[in-house]
Amino acid sequence: MAVIVIIEEYAYMKNGIIFDLDGTLWDSAETVTRAFNDEIKNYDDVDYTLTEEVLKSQMGKTAEDISKVFFPNTSRERAMELMKICDNRECRYLSEYGGKLYPNLEKTLGELTEKGITLYIVSNCGEDYIKAFFKAHNLAKYFTDTECHGGTGLSKGENIKLIYERNNLDRAVYAGDTQGDCDASHFAGIPFVWAEYGFGHVNSADYTINRIDDILKIAENIFR
Repeated sequence: MAVIVIIEEYAYMKNGIIFDLDGTLWDSAETVTRAFNDEIKNYDDVDYTLTEEVLKSQMGKTAEDISKVFFPNTSRERAMELMKICDNRECRYLSEYGGKLYPNLEKTLGELTEKGITLYIVSNCGEDYIKAFFKAHNLAKYFTDTECHGGTGLSKGENIKLIYERNNLDRAVYAGDTQGDCDASHFAGIPFVWAEYGFGHVNSADYTINRIDDILKIAENIFR
């Protein structure tokens, strides 16, 4: 009888995978760079041209941190104003043109949900950025909940904890591509899956995937 109880409790555990966005689910660098440069050329007080290489080096950081790299010679207030202006244009561009989804992304999301694993996004982006991702690629149907720095003002680790607690998860992992993602995952107290194909390098990942559909095997091992 005790064995039956254990099996029943196990069967009803709520399992989740919380994803980072940039460098994990898609590569939006080409579209974002074009949007940024199309917008910033309108301002006489800024002499800067963004490259995809520089943008990718800043992926995963908050707008405040990125503004110091993009606009080092302006006041904090002006830098954040420019970031907001550029963010609005990039979200419009992304909604229309989208980004580059990693191979087999939608198929993988579908298979995970079919297995009863709930999916989430936590990113350091603004609120409209995730909406643009959903609108361009029609992927909102796979995700139960999302959170971002632009919505809460919290760190990524705090937002991961928020998603975990708000959705009453029993077990979860966070999948991302940078050391900051790894640190945030461990801050939240859950294992980290490193998307090695993304933009960053990680020293202390719990699991590593070389392509997005590798996470299916990780999920089978963790949630079995």
